[in-house]
Amino acid sequence: MKLRLLLGDQLNYNHSWYKNEQDEVCYFMAEMRQETDYTTHHIQKVVGFFQSMRNFKLWLKSNKRNVVYYELNHNDNQQNLVENLKQIIAEKNITKFEYQLPDEYRLDIQLKNFCNELSIETEVFDTEHFLTSRTDLLDFFKGKKQYMMEYFYRNMRKKYDVLMLTKKDPEGGKWNFDQSNRKKWTGKPEIPGKKDFYKDVSDIVDGINKSNVKTIGNINSKEFNWPTSRKDCLSLLTYFCDNLLMYFGDYQDAMHPEEKYLFHSRLSFAMNSKMLHPMEVITTVIGYWQNNKDNIDISQVEGFVRQILGWREYMRGMYWAKMPNYKNLNKLDNHNRLPSFYWTGETKMNCMRSAIKQSLDDSYAHHIQRLMITGNYALLTMTNPDEVDQWYLGVYIDAIEWVEITNTRGMSQFADGGLVATKPYVSSGSYINKMSNYCKGCHYKVAKKHENDACPFNSLYWNFLDEKQAYFKNNQRMSMMLNLLHKMDREKLNKLKERANHIIENPDEY
Repeated sequence: MKLRLLLGDQLNYNHSWYKNEQDEVCYFMAEMRQETDYTTHHIQKVVGFFQSMRNFKLWLKSNKRNVVYYELNHNDNQQNLVENLKQIIAEKNITKFEYQLPDEYRLDIQLKNFCNELSIETEVFDTEHFLTSRTDLLDFFKGKKQYMMEYFYRNMRKKYDVLMLTKKDPEGGKWNFDQSNRKKWTGKPEIPGKKDFYKDVSDIVDGINKSNVKTIGNINSKEFNWPTSRKDCLSLLTYFCDNLLMYFGDYQDAMHPEEKYLFHSRLSFAMNSKMLHPMEVITTVIGYWQNNKDNIDISQVEGFVRQILGWREYMRGMYWAKMPNYKNLNKLDNHNRLPSFYWTGETKMNCMRSAIKQSLDDSYAHHIQRLMITGNYALLTMTNPDEVDQWYLGVYIDAIEWVEITNTRGMSQFADGGLVATKPYVSSGSYINKMSNYCKGCHYKVAKKHENDACPFNSLYWNFLDEKQAYFKNNQRMSMMLNLLHKMDREKLNKLKERANHIIENPDEY
């Protein structure tokens, strides 16, 4: 008998494993402390994966597949992947072990080492999910000093004939409509009511509590609101096309404390768990646009496609190109502690309070909230990227290391020294005010610079530039801001730095 392992993020309903099965096969899935405990996860993240795994198990069984499934508190569950596999191989006289390529380096190494110890035959399969192999990005940029996402994205457009007018020319005459994707949402156009699922997951929550798994965040166990089956995921994709796509591009960078989702799709968990295939999402969205071109501009669609076909595949390629060393990069030499309010949301900064409380309540924040609010603050306060990584990896339902660490340590914290981003994504309060209404009603004043009631982002920004200018002296994209720094009145800069240092040293006062 063959034993086939399925990890919690390998819920691909259309994998070829399930189409041409001839030999006797046993599938194995498990909820394990190994996976709940390697970092402190949001309770909704743990529940989301467990519920999705259980639904996948039911689907396998409905298709007459033999499945061994260990719930978290199952008597036979050794809480460790290798120990569980050894146990099942012995009990069922397994003659061959098969698994799909993991998307996390730690699991990849664990399974390779395990297979090297086995006396039975083993075989590794692709997950049949991503549009690139682990090495495609490295091959594409061979001999290049910088891995520019834009060039990779254009190549992917051509390779898969996505939004192409001809083999060489992009639809709409432009490769990138990013300049059109930066509008502030002020209440119009109206946002439709969100797509809700509202499942009762009390049994899963009770099991997690019974096992004393340490989690963060909040959950309403009677109204769990994430897609956890392929049917759910497809309905969310349809809802996005029907209700949100027409404005997605315009407002994808906007932020609003009362509209956490705005026009975002909430499909990242569906894709990262592999319940939806990226090309399935892309073709569905483009097909909807082609049938509704009178109402939907190409800029709305291209902005969405770029995130999946470009950014998502690019980040996964960077992960496999640079791990395991990438996980330890700290090129800006930042070592401060992450403020305790990241775990509570208790801060007088309206933008930070809103983004963090939303993250703790919903295990969700969109990319600009992550990059330009919580990530921006962490970088400006020169926080150790190890601590930032652990927070982002734990708090968001879609956070799996291959996508989290490249976005956090690379894009957000510039800890990789510019492998992912060409400049650090930092800003004063002016950008936050431009893209949101967080500043209205905030305890601090965005127009003030270094006074006691001045927006902390303002002094932190100039202090960061001054402290780290040696790292950016040869970065052309930073030259304008460094020139402004050098021209600044020294007394003014000293006041900014004095306030910034007080914030950094006493973060929970703010």
